[in-house]
Amino acid sequence: MNLFELLLIAVGVSMDAFAVAICKGLSMPKVTVKKAGTVGLYFGVFQAGMPLIGYILGVQFRDIISSVDHWVAFLLLSIIGVSMIKESLENEACPTDNLDFKSMVTLSLSTSVDALAVGVTFAFLNVSILPAVTFIGLITFSITIAGVIVGNIFGTRFKSKAELVGGLVLIGMGIKILFEHLGFITF
Repeated sequence: MNLFELLLIAVGVSMDAFAVAICKGLSMPKVTVKKAGTVGLYFGVFQAGMPLIGYILGVQFRDIISSVDHWVAFLLLSIIGVSMIKESLENEACPTDNLDFKSMVTLSLSTSVDALAVGVTFAFLNVSILPAVTFIGLITFSITIAGVIVGNIFGTRFKSKAELVGGLVLIGMGIKILFEHLGFITF
């Protein structure tokens, strides 16, 4: 997996967190560096930690299902992508501007479950996990800070579009992995 593909996956899995960050920004009367940084830190840490956990779990089964790993990667990324697209079409209420530990852990955990599945696919693709999860965490950190600011300025106009784009990116990556394995794409 090259850096561009990793960037696409990082952006794709961070779109749920971005959408929630937009809502957080919308609910804040005034955004400060501390508030935006807090949101970014929670989401970044969880988006980095969950693929690491998924990778550790996936490595345990890599040898058993190596003959169908491309299908597993395709299915997991496609399921996550379809789920994100479905969420983009729903009108969900935005969370409050509360940044307490319990509510931020709950939001961070709920937006990073898809990253767990991505971590499982990383195990099958032999991705160098520590640089990958660090990169995902930094991208999510940056994107969610931007989401808080965008939400505070523009409102929820971009929330559903972000989830839609994230879902399409993950489905596209799943298709690419499958096509590469089947020999349709060679690069």
